[in-house]
Amino acid sequence: MKLTHRKRKASKFAPQDFISSMPDNVVTNILDRLPVRHAVRTSILSRSWRFKWTMLSQLEFDRVFFGCLMQHKGENDCGGVISRLLLHIEGVIEKFVLSMFDVKHINYRVENINHWILFLSTKRIKDLTLDIGNWTPVKMPTHLFSCVELKHLKLRNCSFNPPSTFHGFPNLLSLELYMVRFKSGELGEILTRCPLLETLDLGYLYSTRSVKLVEIAKSENLKTLSLRLCDLDTETIISSSTIFELVGFLPKLEELSLDFAKCQLTEAGAKKKFPTASLKTLTLSRIDLSNVHMRSCVFEVIRNFPNLQTLIISSIYRKTDSVPIPEEYNTTGLRRVVFECLEGSENEVYLIKYLLLCSPFLEKVVIRGGEWFMSRKRLKFARKVLKLHRASTVAEIDFK
Repeated sequence: MKLTHRKRKASKFAPQDFISSMPDNVVTNILDRLPVRHAVRTSILSRSWRFKWTMLSQLEFDRVFFGCLMQHKGENDCGGVISRLLLHIEGVIEKFVLSMFDVKHINYRVENINHWILFLSTKRIKDLTLDIGNWTPVKMPTHLFSCVELKHLKLRNCSFNPPSTFHGFPNLLSLELYMVRFKSGELGEILTRCPLLETLDLGYLYSTRSVKLVEIAKSENLKTLSLRLCDLDTETIISSSTIFELVGFLPKLEELSLDFAKCQLTEAGAKKKFPTASLKTLTLSRIDLSNVHMRSCVFEVIRNFPNLQTLIISSIYRKTDSVPIPEEYNTTGLRRVVFECLEGSENEVYLIKYLLLCSPFLEKVVIRGGEWFMSRKRLKFARKVLKLHRASTVAEIDFK
């Protein structure tokens, strides 16, 4: 009998290399979920994986990245490493995060940042975060304003000066500016040219009274707004009417966060009626409940936003004078209330009492104590609060 050589068929139980045969878009999706340093290390897996990491579309250089880099390369080579990584990326870069604000002992050159932004402007960047350290604001290069596909932009410690040729960010959905410097009137110009803007965070600006209500009003599609009241440039001292006017300008607003630090308040003037049905979440930060005007403003805001579902209040202290709550009760739709940095004062008890009495739909109250909220004082405060009458039969009080 003549023997013939036949090719041996692969067993159906033999392991198959599914990973190497995955489509490029799937591989990119996997690599984007890894820290950059781990994504680059996949190059040692096999010959076919040697350059897979160059398909990354999301790059995040954060504290962990810089910490590992300085252990191996030294603090003077961080900029060079990022530059070399960027030059190897072949496709689109959708997201770029540079977070150096809380990184110690790192040296960088402004020229590096300018080159990176120039490079990103050619890569159809959609999500850009520049969280820059040092106390000197870094002037943004004009290349930033040519990134017309941007959807999310976050800047910290920057000087924001759009050129005369700037036509806007037509696709921008969120803008976060922290420790950012710009000239008078420029913010309004920028907001006018971002027609789709839904989130605006003006957490901290270098100069107070630098934001006009009419400038914010240009973003009629805003759903989330965060700002310091002391940054508002108003003709009179701020009152609760200022807050109502602000909300009235923004018919789609759902979340509002207001910081009362360095804010001078007065009694509300003539009340105007503005639509408030869309506002669902309100955060009031650094409230001094011993200040009569500030406390009155809080009660006024709560009474005039009946459709609120979540209220978050954090407080500060200068005096301990206690004043009873208003006798007028307006029913609210609150489901959740969070108190932060409480110290156990009577003013806090009065405010909690008011909210418990006027919120029949309330489900949970979270109370987080401040630094000096010690165990004995906390127990005494908790006993007072737990004895308060509640309009809601399901309301829970949780002490953190």
